Amino acid sequence: MSRLMDGVVELDTERLCHACVEATGTTGAGIMIMSGDMPTGSLQTTNDVSALIEELQFALSEGPCLDSFRERRPVLEPDLEHPASVRWMAFSGPALEAGVRAIFGFPLHLGEARLGALNLYRDSPGPLSAEQLADAVAMADIVTRSIIVMQADASPGQLALELEAGADLELVVHQASGMVAAQLGVSAAQAMIRLQAYAFGNDRQLRDVATDVVARRLRFDGSDEPVQS
Repeated sequence: MSRLMDGVVELDTERLCHACVEATGTTGAGIMIMSGDMPTGSLQTTNDVSALIEELQFALSEGPCLDSFRERRPVLEPDLEHPASVRWMAFSGPALEAGVRAIFGFPLHLGEARLGALNLYRDSPGPLSAEQLADAVAMADIVTRSIIVMQADASPGQLALELEAGADLELVVHQASGMVAAQLGVSAAQAMIRLQAYAFGNDRQLRDVATDVVARRLRFDGSDEPVQS
């Protein structure tokens, strides 16, 4: 790991994210946490494009982080504009518009503990070299172990303060999915799918739809179309 720095394991998600970029020669990085097979939110990003990548994956339930988490392996797309096979129909267009040309996802797991995924992107196409790929895998392991250490002393069900400081956990979306689950009598995962489908079908941001649900301006009552107040 020729380019990894000695102090990279400091318990700071912002420094970890930037260390991932430096170690791999990429343009930006993001750390996504997941619960089950659903994204919970973003712990940290290095720039606006990385933040958008995390938001798109959360809102659309597709992208390299989700695939790498579910498949427990790195997911590598060296040319998002001209991929060998199209994988992310909804994600790719907005990501390309934001300047993403290559994107890579690495699972964050240690044994049976599965935490989420590390996202790396480039503003130019091209694969990671063998050295960069090895460094990316090593950084994913460092991020995983750092998150576990930071979370060790947190109360059950609560995120450690060190993690929460830079996180975007989409709390309004999770609150809205809980309300929709109660309205429809379905699981939280199914409710999230309904929210995402409504946002996508109406060309709206998921957060805006969730805000309307929480404010009781929009209700999902089991009919084909949600009811607006």
